[in-house]
Amino acid sequence: MTTTALSGLLEYLRGTLTANNMRWVGEHLIEYANKEEAEQFRPYTMQEIDDMLDEAENAFEAGDYLTQNEVFHRK
Repeated sequence: MTTTALSGLLEYLRGTLTANNMRWVGEHLIEYANKEEAEQFRPYTMQEIDDMLDEAENAFEAGDYLTQNEVFHRK
């Protein structure tokens, strides 16, 4: 979203919500943002790494890959 759109949304919410509702929305937005950031920076587990390797190996065996020439000349 652009700054203008966010400013418009903020003004709308400020004009329509009670103080308690603003606090509730703010707390929930912060909670969701913190969860999203935590998930984004969460390290992979060994099981997740093993699963990704298995998937890559299966794709390679099925011929689903690009050659070096295709990688460097791909647009």
